[in-house]
Amino acid sequence: MSGNKRIPTDGGQSLSHNPFAALSSAGLPLAPEISPKDFAQETAAKPAKKNRGRVDIIRQTAGRGAKTVTVVKNFVGIGLPEKEQLAKAMQRACGTGGTVKDGQIEIQGDKRAEVARILTEANFRPVFAGG
Repeated sequence: MSGNKRIPTDGGQSLSHNPFAALSSAGLPLAPEISPKDFAQETAAKPAKKNRGRVDIIRQTAGRGAKTVTVVKNFVGIGLPEKEQLAKAMQRACGTGGTVKDGQIEIQGDKRAEVARILTEANFRPVFAGG
């Protein structure tokens, strides 16, 4: 083993090489300048996310053989296909099974936090109700 293969740590020689150091921005188009006034108008022009209403999240065990189920109910203004899409998203996020039954979404297990996150992303206002 001849020779010193150690890297000095005294700060003498630079340990890195910048491959972009030799590049220049000559010949490239200038970036458009946006004034703060224009930026404020752009952000104001975007429509705000509409609140789609309150939904209740309940943890149930009654009549289920001591198994816990998270139930989401009191949807207003959405149909069965959208509830099924929400249920699939919840099942994927929670890693469990679930179904849409009697206009309610049922997810296996106590998954209230994950379900609330999915509903918030879908612009619903989740409320933890007793149960």
